[in-house]
Amino acid sequence: MRSRKSSRREMKSVCSELGELDGVDPRSLSHRYTQRGINRKAWQLCRQVAETLQPVLAGETGDEVLREVLVESVVPAPNSSRLLVTVVLAPDCPHNQAEVLEHLFRSLPRLRCEVARAIHRRKTPELTFRLAGAS
Repeated sequence: MRSRKSSRREMKSVCSELGELDGVDPRSLSHRYTQRGINRKAWQLCRQVAETLQPVLAGETGDEVLREVLVESVVPAPNSSRLLVTVVLAPDCPHNQAEVLEHLFRSLPRLRCEVARAIHRRKTPELTFRLAGAS
Protein backbone atom coordinates (compact mmCIF):
# COMPACT_ATOMS: atom_id res chain seq x y z
CA MET A 1 0.00 0.00 0.00
CA ARG A 2 1.44 3.33 -1.12
CA SER A 3 1.29 6.29 1.21
CA ARG A 4 -0.79 9.08 -0.23
CA LYS A 5 1.21 12.27 -0.50
CA SER A 6 -0.63 15.49 -1.25
CA SER A 7 0.17 17.19 -4.52
CA ARG A 8 0.99 20.90 -4.74
CA ARG A 9 -2.20 21.54 -6.67
CA GLU A 10 -4.36 19.97 -3.95
CA MET A 11 -2.54 21.89 -1.21
CA LYS A 12 -2.94 25.22 -3.06
CA SER A 13 -6.66 24.65 -3.35
CA VAL A 14 -7.10 24.58 0.46
CA CYS A 15 -4.78 27.44 1.46
CA SER A 16 -3.80 30.85 0.18
CA GLU A 17 -0.03 30.37 0.51
CA LEU A 18 2.17 27.30 0.79
CA GLY A 19 4.59 27.27 3.70
CA GLU A 20 7.73 25.34 4.41
CA LEU A 21 5.96 22.69 6.51
CA ASP A 22 2.86 22.25 4.34
CA GLY A 23 2.41 18.62 3.37
CA VAL A 24 4.76 17.32 6.08
CA ASP A 25 3.49 14.65 8.45
CA PRO A 26 3.25 16.24 11.93
CA ARG A 27 4.40 13.01 13.55
CA SER A 28 7.76 13.35 11.84
CA LEU A 29 8.18 16.95 13.07
CA SER A 30 8.44 16.09 16.75
CA HIS A 31 10.98 13.38 15.98
CA ARG A 32 13.05 15.75 13.89
CA TYR A 33 13.22 18.39 16.61
CA THR A 34 14.32 15.94 19.28
CA GLN A 35 17.19 14.82 17.07
CA ARG A 36 18.50 18.39 16.92
CA GLY A 37 19.21 18.38 20.62
CA ILE A 38 16.38 20.41 22.10
CA ASN A 39 16.34 18.95 25.59
CA ARG A 40 13.51 20.34 27.70
CA LYS A 41 14.69 18.62 30.86
CA ALA A 42 18.20 20.09 30.60
CA TRP A 43 16.78 23.60 30.28
CA GLN A 44 14.41 22.95 33.18
CA LEU A 45 17.40 21.90 35.29
CA CYS A 46 19.25 25.07 34.29
CA ARG A 47 16.32 27.22 35.36
CA GLN A 48 16.14 25.43 38.72
CA VAL A 49 19.85 25.91 39.31
CA ALA A 50 19.64 29.62 38.45
CA GLU A 51 16.68 30.08 40.80
CA THR A 52 18.62 28.30 43.56
CA LEU A 53 21.95 30.08 43.11
CA GLN A 54 20.60 33.64 43.06
CA PRO A 55 19.38 33.77 46.69
CA VAL A 56 22.35 31.73 47.89
CA LEU A 57 24.78 34.19 46.33
CA ALA A 58 22.72 37.16 47.50
CA GLY A 59 23.30 36.48 51.15
CA GLU A 60 23.10 32.91 52.34
CA THR A 61 26.83 32.30 51.84
CA GLY A 62 27.81 35.11 54.21
CA ASP A 63 30.48 36.28 51.75
CA GLU A 64 30.52 40.04 51.18
CA VAL A 65 32.10 39.70 47.73
CA LEU A 66 29.49 37.22 46.47
CA ARG A 67 26.64 39.52 47.52
CA GLU A 68 27.67 41.75 44.61
CA VAL A 69 27.19 38.93 42.07
CA LEU A 70 24.02 38.30 40.04
CA VAL A 71 23.26 35.13 38.08
CA GLU A 72 22.73 36.06 34.45
CA SER A 73 22.23 32.60 32.91
CA VAL A 74 22.82 28.90 33.35
CA VAL A 75 23.33 26.68 30.30
CA PRO A 76 24.35 23.05 29.76
CA ALA A 77 28.01 22.79 28.83
CA PRO A 78 28.09 20.37 26.90
CA ASN A 79 25.22 18.51 28.59
CA SER A 80 23.32 18.61 31.86
CA SER A 81 26.11 16.87 33.80
CA ARG A 82 28.08 20.13 33.69
CA LEU A 83 26.49 23.57 33.80
CA LEU A 84 28.01 26.91 32.84
CA VAL A 85 26.84 29.63 35.21
CA THR A 86 27.31 33.13 33.82
CA VAL A 87 27.39 35.81 36.49
CA VAL A 88 27.61 39.60 36.34
CA LEU A 89 28.87 42.07 38.88
CA ALA A 90 26.51 44.61 40.37
CA PRO A 91 27.04 48.09 38.85
CA ASP A 92 28.53 49.56 42.03
CA CYS A 93 30.73 46.56 42.91
CA PRO A 94 34.09 47.65 44.36
CA HIS A 95 35.72 44.24 43.78
CA ASN A 96 37.71 43.23 40.71
CA GLN A 97 36.89 40.24 38.52
CA ALA A 98 39.77 38.05 39.70
CA GLU A 99 38.72 38.47 43.32
CA VAL A 100 35.11 37.58 42.52
CA LEU A 101 36.11 34.44 40.60
CA GLU A 102 38.40 33.40 43.46
CA HIS A 103 35.52 33.70 45.95
CA LEU A 104 33.19 31.78 43.61
CA PHE A 105 35.61 28.88 43.29
CA ARG A 106 36.28 28.89 47.03
CA SER A 107 32.56 28.58 47.78
CA LEU A 108 31.90 26.04 45.01
CA PRO A 109 31.33 23.05 47.36
CA ARG A 110 28.70 24.95 49.34
CA LEU A 111 26.98 26.18 46.18
CA ARG A 112 26.92 22.67 44.74
CA CYS A 113 25.47 21.37 48.01
CA GLU A 114 22.67 23.94 47.84
CA VAL A 115 21.96 22.96 44.23
CA ALA A 116 21.83 19.28 45.24
CA ARG A 117 19.25 20.14 47.90
CA ALA A 118 17.07 22.02 45.44
CA ILE A 119 17.05 19.60 42.50
CA HIS A 120 15.93 16.01 42.43
CA ARG A 121 18.62 14.17 40.54
CA ARG A 122 20.78 11.20 41.33
CA LYS A 123 23.96 13.16 40.58
CA THR A 124 24.49 16.84 41.12
CA PRO A 125 25.88 18.57 38.03
CA GLU A 126 29.31 20.17 38.09
CA LEU A 127 29.23 23.96 38.14
CA THR A 128 31.55 26.10 36.06
CA PHE A 129 31.49 29.86 36.48
CA ARG A 130 32.09 32.56 33.91
CA LEU A 131 32.05 36.26 34.57
CA ALA A 132 30.12 38.15 31.88
CA GLY A 133 32.14 40.89 30.29
CA ALA A 134 35.41 39.28 31.35
CA SER A 135 37.99 38.82 28.64
